[in-house]
Amino acid sequence: MNEPQQFSLFEEISPLASDVAPNISEGEAVKLSPDDKIAPEDYDKIPSSSSISIPPGTYENLEALGEHCQVCQRCDLGATRTHVVVSRGNPQARLMIIGEGPGQMEDETGLPFVGKAGQLLDKILASVNLDRDRDVYICNIVKCRPPGNRVPTPEESAACLPYLLEQIRLVDPKIILLAGATAVRGLLNEKQGITKLRGKWLEWNGRLCMPILHPAYLLRNASRQPGSPKWLTWQDMQAVRDRLHQLTSQP
Repeated sequence: MNEPQQFSLFEEISPLASDVAPNISEGEAVKLSPDDKIAPEDYDKIPSSSSISIPPGTYENLEALGEHCQVCQRCDLGATRTHVVVSRGNPQARLMIIGEGPGQMEDETGLPFVGKAGQLLDKILASVNLDRDRDVYICNIVKCRPPGNRVPTPEESAACLPYLLEQIRLVDPKIILLAGATAVRGLLNEKQGITKLRGKWLEWNGRLCMPILHPAYLLRNASRQPGSPKWLTWQDMQAVRDRLHQLTSQP
């Protein structure tokens, strides 16, 4: 296999402001015990408060989780969303990418990372011979777009976190890429800035995680020189590719 060309990561894509955000809304709270599961006929009973958890193991598969997300009312973002944005990619992928939240195009299509930042993410993956539909499973900290593409609040992230944890359990990735500071805070509760954490291997619940710069940030930083955000991301993705190959080749 030929070594991927670095220039493919650095092709210009014009910035688009609508490439980040999340959503959900209010309903009648139902108290769940740790052993409870939510049957399809009870999807209208989704706990409306982020203080009421959805227990691990609630969903038997990703399809059931997706159906549940479509009618979620756990925070007030549901009132303004067009579509819930659950995921895209391969549910059996060994690499999971977690972003911040849907932007305008994601809200319109119901798919994550389809705007300008998503196009750049596809190029980043291709630069290390990874295919977005075959090799990765992509989701977000929150599944609904916040008004004005603002950063999701801690409360909104907390309301959506049980869905994300179930996605991780069901997909069972070898490596998790955390794209941007919001993804790092939302999953790891890590307060350090993304520029300090990017490129470092972190362990979370027995899984390898690597924070990387969000593609939307790369769109605003055009330099391709050594030490620039795009150059650093190229180094990070090569490390991820190599570790992924190492892990997947082990018995």
